[in-house]
Amino acid sequence: MPGWVQTAVEAIPGVRGCHVNLVFEPPWDQTRMSDEAKLQLNMPKVVTLTDAAADRVRDILARAEKPYAGLRVGVKNGGCAGQEYIVEYAEAEGPLDEVVEDKGVRILIEPKAVMFLLGSEIDYVATPLSAKFVFNNPNQTDACGCGESVTIIPATLDP
Repeated sequence: MPGWVQTAVEAIPGVRGCHVNLVFEPPWDQTRMSDEAKLQLNMPKVVTLTDAAADRVRDILARAEKPYAGLRVGVKNGGCAGQEYIVEYAEAEGPLDEVVEDKGVRILIEPKAVMFLLGSEIDYVATPLSAKFVFNNPNQTDACGCGESVTIIPATLDP
C-alpha cells in the first residue's frame, strides 16, 4: 500500500493500521494517469532511455519523411532464443498503448509487451562496426549468440 494512504488512514482517531486491496476494473486506464499519480502509486516507467538513446530517437524522428506520434517499442515471437525486440515508427497512439515520456522522447509500448519490458533501459551504442539500440532488461534471461533474439520472462509486481 502506498505510504501516503497508510498515513492518511492511521491519522483517523482510533485506527491503528489497515490493509487495503485496490482493484481496478475497466475502464480504468493507467495511461491516462499523470506521472505524479503514477509516482504516488509507486508505478515505475515501463522503460527509460539513456541520453544517447534519447538523442538518437530525436535525430531519427527529426529526419523522418513525415511526422510520427513517437517510437513504438514491443516484443514479438521469433529468433532462436524465442523473442525479438521491436523498434519502429509509431504513426498514431494505440488505444491501449502505454505512453512513456522520457528525456523529451515519446515512446509507445505495445500493451502485450509491458510486462516483458518493465524496468528496461534502452541505450544506443555505436561502435566502428555497428550502431544499434540495446535493451538492458532485468526480465531477459537469455540471448542467442548473435544477440538478435532473446528470452524474456514477464516481470512480477511483487516488491
